[in-house]
Amino acid sequence: MSANLSGIKHTRGFDIVKPLSITMLIVMMLPLILLPMLSIFIFGTGNGLGSFWRALKAPEAVFALKLSMVTSFWATVFNLIFGLFAAYVLTKYNFWGRNAVIVTISLPTAIPTAVAGFALLLLWGPYGLFGRLVGAENTPRIMFTSYAIILANIFVTFPLAFGVIKPVLETMSTSLEEASATMGASRWQTFWHVTLPSLRGALLGGALLTFARAVGEFGSTILVSGNLALRTQTAPLYIFAKFNEGQVEAANAIAIVLALFSFAIFSILFFARDWLEAD
Repeated sequence: MSANLSGIKHTRGFDIVKPLSITMLIVMMLPLILLPMLSIFIFGTGNGLGSFWRALKAPEAVFALKLSMVTSFWATVFNLIFGLFAAYVLTKYNFWGRNAVIVTISLPTAIPTAVAGFALLLLWGPYGLFGRLVGAENTPRIMFTSYAIILANIFVTFPLAFGVIKPVLETMSTSLEEASATMGASRWQTFWHVTLPSLRGALLGGALLTFARAVGEFGSTILVSGNLALRTQTAPLYIFAKFNEGQVEAANAIAIVLALFSFAIFSILFFARDWLEAD
């Protein structure tokens, strides 16, 4: 059926269900999303923009924001490459255990982030399975460093790029790839010049989702980073630490930046979806 369901009318004249439904939707969103988000902006600018700017320029705040951006960037790069590779392999080839691999890749979405951080500690910590090897004398440890934050972000955001790219590959027409093969192109040339350009929207969408999720990661990073100011304290950890210290204004300044950043990311994904979904 190709009928436009939105155009079907069940009543004649004025339809009271439409305004009631819209009003109910907004009323439900007010205490759950709109008012909590609005509160951080009202509180953050309550003492003037000058006070907000001073809190934002504090050395610890600047460092936390930079660390979040850098660690999220590298986690995004890794998961984008892995997500592309995994999606390509699992789409092009059928093999025994394929479904188990897909479930395993998707598993981090169901695992609590605190459990993820604890699992990384058990593996890479000073007494962990790998931690004993890389933590030997004259060998730098991984836990409680920026590398641990990247590992945690990779684990938590592992399925995101894969989940965006794989459906696009599954619905992509193979006619162009077949034409490329008949013209004598190698498998790599076909992938680079035919398949990859068709995935530009999925790659950008996966990268944006992964980056936005990594920037806001808290549960796993607080366990593996050590939460050391000016060393391993990311922006979400900075908010947590300043709130516990009673410096609510400092915590709120970073919260505003992260909220605006997330809004910008998802605005790009929403308003550019026609381009992102283009073949």
